[in-house]
Order: sequence, then structure tokens, then C-alpha cells
Amino acid sequence: MRVISGSAKGTQLSSVPGKSTRPITDRVKEALFNILRLEIVNKSILDLFGGTGAVGIEALSRGADHVVFIEINYQAYKTIKKNLKATALEAYATVLKKDAFVYLQKEPEREFDIIYIAPPQYQGLWVKAMDILDKNPGWIKKDGVVIVQIHPKEFGKDNDYTNFKIFDQRNYGDTHLIFYEYISQERDY
Repeated sequence: MRVISGSAKGTQLSSVPGKSTRPITDRVKEALFNILRLEIVNKSILDLFGGTGAVGIEALSRGADHVVFIEINYQAYKTIKKNLKATALEAYATVLKKDAFVYLQKEPEREFDIIYIAPPQYQGLWVKAMDILDKNPGWIKKDGVVIVQIHPKEFGKDNDYTNFKIFDQRNYGDTHLIFYEYISQERDY
């Protein structure tokens, strides 16, 4: 696992010890960032279930302004910090050892351009995260994008969300990427 492009190109990233995370493959990561293209430059990103930090670090390497990583697993939290240090990108990141669901339920501290959701597989956690985000959409800018990374078998039919709709989906072997756009124009605050 490595950084594919940008300021930290070629830097090898450490894996989280054990089997608690499922890192994104370089192939899927490259495809994801080809889809996003220049839309990543100067953007703020919320990387829920940060794992190794590979997605957020790739975004920073390619010019994202700031990434907030949320990770409850202590080994993964330490791995993100280690990988940020290895890439010299730690000044552009905030790493929080927190429960993603608790974090999303609180009053939003800021709006993000992109929210990346890649939870442990086969537990319905992505649906739970989307449900919470739909009820508390202040985390995303009005032209923001939510990207969900799951196994294709986890996706049945799309839930009906008040604030989000799918605008793209891609399959890469055992990885399914779902792209949601924010559709609500009115906010309660």
C-alpha cells in the first residue's frame, strides 16, 4: 500500500496490525481519485472509519486542504498518525480517536466538501452512518459529496434519504463505491 500521486507519491504506508481493518487497494484508490480528479484540491474531507488513513492521505498528497480522520480502534489510530508522519502531511490533518456514530450525532463543528465512509464490512455500519448523516446533514457543504466504500454484497437497494441521492456507483472486484450528492437546499440553522 502506497501513496499513488502528489507530494507524497511513492511513500509506503503501514498497515494496521491484525485483521480489524480492510485497507483500500491501490487499484480502487487510483480509480476513486481519477473519478474525483481536480475536485480534491483545496477541499476539506471527513474520513470516517479512517483505518490506515490511506484515502485521506492520498487526498492530502493530491492537494486537499485538510482531512479529519475519525477512528475508534487504537491500533488504527496509531497507524494513521504514523502514516501521516511518514508522508510529512500531519500538519494538514486532525486524527481523532472517537466513535464515528457519536461524532456524527453531535452538533456539526464545520462543513466538509467530502465525507468518506468505509466501515468494517457486513455489519450494516455504512447504512447506520448514512442514516445519522441524513438526520444531521450540517457536516456536509451544500455542494458536497459523500462516498461510501463497501463490499458489493452489502448494497441491496438504496435507502430513501431526505438529503442525499446517488449520482454514481462503481464496482471494482470486491469493492463497491457509492457517490451521494447533497440535495437539500434548506437547513434548520
